[in-house]
Amino acid sequence: MADPMRIRAVLNGEKVEVKILIRHDMETGKRKDSTTGQVIPAHFIQTLTAKCNDKIVLDTVMGIAVSKDPFLSFKFKGGAKGDKLSVTWVDNLGDTRTDVAMIS
Repeated sequence: MADPMRIRAVLNGEKVEVKILIRHDMETGKRKDSTTGQVIPAHFIQTLTAKCNDKIVLDTVMGIAVSKDPFLSFKFKGGAKGDKLSVTWVDNLGDTRTDVAMIS
């Protein structure tokens, strides 16, 4: 299982500002191991979805061009303090992770 995401969601006026740090190696499948010279297999996040009270507020498609341990920041309207924000990613190997934060 992957490491937990660090999620911060803060209500500023009528918009919720969300910051997410995802722990993931994001291997492209093109890099070689420095000791063996073998190609390191691709392992990257393909989709990420954020929901506020089960309503989708962000739906993304990622690929090999995203750096290791990606950081995302976005804003949306319609959230309130105490609402639940869940973030789910799925990678190309079928691994998945969901973490939840409350809007403050």
